[in-house]
Amino acid sequence: MEVEDGKPVVDDNNFKFSINVLQLLKSAQMQHGLRHRDYTRYRRYCTARLRRLYKSLKFTHGRGKYVKKAITESNVTDVRFLHILLYMADRAWSHAMEKRHLPDGPNSRQRIYLLGRLRKAVKWAVLFSQLCAIKGDSRTSLEAEAYASYMKGTLLFEQDQNWKTALRNFRKARDVYEELGKYGSIENQILCRERVEELEPSVRYCLHKVGESNLQTSELMDIGDVEGPALDLFKAKLEAVMAEARSQQAASLTEFYWLGHRFPINNAKTRVSILKAQELEKDLRGPAAEALTAEKKLSMFDKIFSAYHEARACIRSDLASAGNADNVKVDLNGLDKAVSASLGQRTIERNQLLISIAKSKFMKQRDEKGEKLTKPEELVRLYDLQIQNSTDLYDLVSSQRNMNSEEDSFAKEYELKGLAFRAERCFFLAKSYSFAGKRAEAYTLFLRAGSLVDEVLKKVQVANNPDQTLIKDLQILSDNCRSNRCIEHATGIMEEENIPEKLSKGVSTISLTGPEKKEEKFLLEKLDLYEPAVGEPGTKSAPCIERFPPQFQAVPCNPIVLDIAFSSIEFPSLDNRMKKDSKKGIFSRLWG
Repeated sequence: MEVEDGKPVVDDNNFKFSINVLQLLKSAQMQHGLRHRDYTRYRRYCTARLRRLYKSLKFTHGRGKYVKKAITESNVTDVRFLHILLYMADRAWSHAMEKRHLPDGPNSRQRIYLLGRLRKAVKWAVLFSQLCAIKGDSRTSLEAEAYASYMKGTLLFEQDQNWKTALRNFRKARDVYEELGKYGSIENQILCRERVEELEPSVRYCLHKVGESNLQTSELMDIGDVEGPALDLFKAKLEAVMAEARSQQAASLTEFYWLGHRFPINNAKTRVSILKAQELEKDLRGPAAEALTAEKKLSMFDKIFSAYHEARACIRSDLASAGNADNVKVDLNGLDKAVSASLGQRTIERNQLLISIAKSKFMKQRDEKGEKLTKPEELVRLYDLQIQNSTDLYDLVSSQRNMNSEEDSFAKEYELKGLAFRAERCFFLAKSYSFAGKRAEAYTLFLRAGSLVDEVLKKVQVANNPDQTLIKDLQILSDNCRSNRCIEHATGIMEEENIPEKLSKGVSTISLTGPEKKEEKFLLEKLDLYEPAVGEPGTKSAPCIERFPPQFQAVPCNPIVLDIAFSSIEFPSLDNRMKKDSKKGIFSRLWG
């Protein structure tokens, strides 16, 4: 640094720029669409950001005719030139990811375009890394190198080739972020650790493809639980691999077995969808299901519903194109009915999981984490859904004429479950009346719930294969109904005993002048006192500036004049002053 005329002059050759690359990209991505996986919005933001950078640097590419201007080492006199390269790389990457996440997946032409955009992203990222190595400080250079390595690995990951090179690039980026996560501010350390967690599944997948890992293909779905933009391409690739594996397994799935009936499956898409739903059902019922959280189970149920809906859509399209083939239509209608029944069963299971979550919150006396406690009305609504679903399943099976033994037992099972749901609904409806202080209604509903429970228990116990879990739940519900009924009865008697005391206390405090109020002085009445008129800060007291609405004041009335002399006055006759009529008829002239 030199000094001329008392002002410091910076030597451009020795000055080093500093960019927090990861923090800059993360904030831009989260604020402009990638929080919701909206790559189109983020790409448009990158375009607008580049336009602003070009104009502010006066680095536009000509007017009217495009004139290419390259960014070289000699051009980089401002840190914004490096920002241009960074946003160019991220814009190309976001455009590729936009094509990757199309609803039906990219076709062959779109995939070629996708790979071209990723090559552009690698080109700009490498140039950014090279210029940061010359013009940036050591930390900026390391972050730029990690960013370029990640882009190279992403390109090779999408190309399905050179897995060793892709693994090397992902490992290099991960190692850099691991080292950077040990230094700097707390916020920067957290960002680096999150980035390491996002890169770890890609590294493990590359190891699996290279053959250096014992990880099975079915276990790959468990390593993509971390959320982040860096994992989107990995999840898309993983979903494609799992779909390919399902399509190979679906070749052996030729029939769908349901309640003693076997329905042929001829459509390949229907097979894949049903197979996907069955795999998720196995995961929910397997030995590892107990370790799953409620949120994870709910997300798995959503995937099951999506798979069954896709299967039903394929079946409906096959029905529309079946024409006059009666045998094919019968099989497709039976398959549609079986898939609908499976969907209804999973819906009841999902609602039962929601009920268990709501009950655990309902039983809490106070909430320690600040979560909203469950009201009994919410449980009543959930049981309404359960009653409707069980009724639909019962009607679906019992609507046909000749039922086999499995269908008969299925219909009886869901008939009993519907009665049990009615008893539970009645119990929580009584709870809602109890919370509202309506003791008579609550007592009656608890009595009704107890009678429903006893009725269901008798039917379940005489069944062929009684459900022990259902019997245990009904016995607990019966005990709860009896205890709550006694509590409501006792509480109602106590409240009735206290009514005369409350009445006498209320009558004794009645005053003809109304309740005594503290005299309040308003601002105009205490101008000589230094007291606030708007209340203390943080309190809910009303300001005492002026009384509003103002009080009524007595005002004098206008006098009332009653004219009572009018009827006693005798007025003089005015007949002589009145004009006489000179025109008279013939008869008036004769008889005057």
